[in-house]
Amino acid sequence: MSESILSVREIEKRDIEPLTQYWIGSDKNFMRGMGVDVSKIPNAEEWNAMLSEQLSLSYDKKQSYCIIWQADNKAIGHSNISKIKFGEEAYMHLHLWNNIIRKKGLGTTLVKMTLPYYFKNMQLKKLCCEPYALNPAPNKTLEKIGFTFIKKYTTIPGWINFEQEVNHWELSYEDFKKTSS
Repeated sequence: MSESILSVREIEKRDIEPLTQYWIGSDKNFMRGMGVDVSKIPNAEEWNAMLSEQLSLSYDKKQSYCIIWQADNKAIGHSNISKIKFGEEAYMHLHLWNNIIRKKGLGTTLVKMTLPYYFKNMQLKKLCCEPYALNPAPNKTLEKIGFTFIKKYTTIPGWINFEQEVNHWELSYEDFKKTSS
């Protein structure tokens, strides 16, 4: 993987099936380790409907916005934002689909490549991320990229999560501009 050419792009119709398979086919212990309540994971038809709707909406109407991560033009994961307040803020999520490619440092590069899509297309002033406090990978990635740690607290961070301790990280547009130049 270290010699792979990494790239990112907006989600397309062809990505719905592999993205859905990630959610419904991943190891349940892995999902719990990310803070996912596996009983809340929608079925394939529901994922298909949600992702298809995302594709049809303009940026200012999206409730979720997904960027596909690629190695050698093959989809290997995704990042998406939710809780979008267009022109203001959104909450980012990070997902490498296959255990073989995790913990190899790809996430940091892929997130850096993803950030311009979020800030430009959603006109964000601030990007937040609240990974499960017990999941070290995303927390290390956010720190490396330049996100600011704000606080640790207990919440249900998303609609498919259980109550958990999360680390709340933020990256302002101003700080993004500094780190991307």
